Amino acid sequence: MHTSRRNFLKTSAAAATALSFPAILRAQNPNSLLQIAVVGANGQGFSDLTQLGSHARVKFAGFCDVDTARLDKADAKFPGTPQFQDFREMFAKLGDGFDAVLVATPDHMHAFIALDAMRRGKHVYCEKPLTHTVWEARQMRLQAAKSKVVTQMGNQIHSASEYRTAVQLIRDGAIGKITAVHAWQSNAGNNCTHLTEPPAPGTAPASLNWDAWLGTAPAREFAPDVYHPFKWRDWQDFGGGTLGDFGCHILDPVFTALELTAPLSVRAENAGLNSHTWPTAETVSYVFPATAWTAGKTLPLTWYDGGRKPDRALAQLPEGEKLPGSGSLMIGEGGTLLLPHVGKPRLFPEEKFAAFEVKKIPGVSHYHAWVDAVLAGTKTTDGFDYAGPLTETVQLGNVATRFPGETLEWNAADFRVPNKPEAERLLTKAYREGWKIEPVA
Repeated sequence: MHTSRRNFLKTSAAAATALSFPAILRAQNPNSLLQIAVVGANGQGFSDLTQLGSHARVKFAGFCDVDTARLDKADAKFPGTPQFQDFREMFAKLGDGFDAVLVATPDHMHAFIALDAMRRGKHVYCEKPLTHTVWEARQMRLQAAKSKVVTQMGNQIHSASEYRTAVQLIRDGAIGKITAVHAWQSNAGNNCTHLTEPPAPGTAPASLNWDAWLGTAPAREFAPDVYHPFKWRDWQDFGGGTLGDFGCHILDPVFTALELTAPLSVRAENAGLNSHTWPTAETVSYVFPATAWTAGKTLPLTWYDGGRKPDRALAQLPEGEKLPGSGSLMIGEGGTLLLPHVGKPRLFPEEKFAAFEVKKIPGVSHYHAWVDAVLAGTKTTDGFDYAGPLTETVQLGNVATRFPGETLEWNAADFRVPNKPEAERLLTKAYREGWKIEPVA
């Protein structure tokens, strides 16, 4: 029996019902350990592997980082784990000695690594956003289904109590059917460097394989304190700006609650856009087809970043109260639900919901949910079948922001922008020689 997203809140991830996915483990017995290879072992990757490693049935088969100086924390936490600088060498040397892969690299390398892993029959936990382009997100979804592996995107708040509670409130009809959604994050798209052109090159540290770090991206010279290890998010060749960074977090409870899939159109207005880094501020307006949880024939959803926000009056907030720095606002026929990013949901107007009891839905470990699903051969609620379409929507916004002021129609089934064919080149990207991604056959 399949557990759909509609009722996932009623069932813990560990108790998910069985699927046709095989539990691909080298030792098929109740005491077998899940052998995980890690690609990207510092920063968010270290946080991820620490949480995965807290599961009693996880063992790490290898740690890989293109900068070997950044393997120290993982080695101290889980000493004795084999170390690598190139994930391709790690996969080849480990062979059948690993079952699953954690991908926690810069965005531009997510798909290349994860697709390689899935084609080897390995289960994958991949950080958000799932991919760097719309096309890559489509390939990830297709390959996960073809390989019959258990997958999870690393938007960890998907499993948190705050987001799960908000989803249940919408599903219970607390504010009626939804007429519009607004979501925002205060960061600017080039918040890390504030650069608009690549800076003068410098010398890469001896510990860093710069060619492997670039991977699929166009060749460019290393520059200190500009790309590696974190500020790559500003750059169009490597990251997705604020929408790419936070869209798969903040839009996630909206997608889950309303069962959204592909938008019908998207339009962006921005400031500070250039050919290298992302806008300093933008507003991205999507139109989605109606679902069972929405009112009307379509649903407008608007994203804001770089200090832009919706009008606070839309939330029906009490006098003097401001909107949070980031979050989402769902406007219903019978009230509004305000969900701060990693904050408890609130219902407005206050006088209407003064006596309303919000039933808190417990959170679960996003990491352990994936491990448990792999071990049991079951499905997660944040697998690539769900995360792929969510990421496609996020990255469609980044396509639209390169055509400010123009409404792009989206035909998801045919993978086309029928009213703006020239935008279709930005659905994918040119891959550097030796780093090309082959489509799923």
